[in-house]
Amino acid sequence: MAGVLPSSSTLSLLASLNLPYQKPSYSSCFILSTRKSPLVQCKAKKKVSFTDQILDYIEGGPKLRKWYGAPELLPKDGTNVEEDDEFPEGEETRDAVLVTDGDSEMGQMVILSLIVKRARIKALVKDKRAALEAFGTYVESMAGDSRDKPFLRRALRGVCTVICPNEGFLSTVGSLKGVKHVILLSQLSVYKGANGIQALLKSNARKLAEQDESILVASGIPYTVIRAGLLQNSSGGTQGFSFEQGSSAKGTLSKEDAAFICVEAVDAVPQKGFIFEVVNGGEKVSDWKECLNRLMEKSEQQLQ
Repeated sequence: MAGVLPSSSTLSLLASLNLPYQKPSYSSCFILSTRKSPLVQCKAKKKVSFTDQILDYIEGGPKLRKWYGAPELLPKDGTNVEEDDEFPEGEETRDAVLVTDGDSEMGQMVILSLIVKRARIKALVKDKRAALEAFGTYVESMAGDSRDKPFLRRALRGVCTVICPNEGFLSTVGSLKGVKHVILLSQLSVYKGANGIQALLKSNARKLAEQDESILVASGIPYTVIRAGLLQNSSGGTQGFSFEQGSSAKGTLSKEDAAFICVEAVDAVPQKGFIFEVVNGGEKVSDWKECLNRLMEKSEQQLQ
């Protein structure tokens, strides 16, 4: 999958998931029957975005199950009968990616990008049934208190990589035993660059971001900290990038691009730790693994 997702790559991504591609239509008409005469109404139909097409495809699963009378995937209370505190003896296979805060906007975007990569996904959510309705069997959703050690052990079972799309998770949990790589999407540079009332409003978020980064650095787990520019609700894949030092304090980054970069970082595991800045800019990236490895080497040289 290309590092930058222009609209021309949507077809290939949809094909990789066997998703139907619908040509954009710009108007639709329908007839309303009345006692006097039929009324024809026409309205504009906006183009369906790539993210919406994936969501439509995923959400079609639960709808089709109901249509054909298939059984629900979970009991009515949303619990999972397989959840328990017992753990099998011996070594476990760790190939899953755990997304924290999975029902947040950024968490959902990260999950969508992971689905495109056909990753095994686990997610921490507040509403397990809502997550099931949204993502079906593509995601193993878990609801609980991450500060609770038995729950955290269940959540981390089989997990190789943890992606934190928001601040606060690392500051509240204990050991991440068994995890091989942690990816943190950080807005710390943005918070530090804020002035006046914005600095006051973001003071708590800044504190959480600082705590998360310091805890991660001291954890001994290989980590990647993505210090992004101010996250924007703009379409991803339409711009290039800039990785210049200091750029994230003043620049911006599409949320879709931020989620995509988090997922691409899964395949670029540093030996110890790796921190880089990124905003939307002029550099086009066709090979993210090569790009991230190059940034890692540059970061190591600066530390020497």
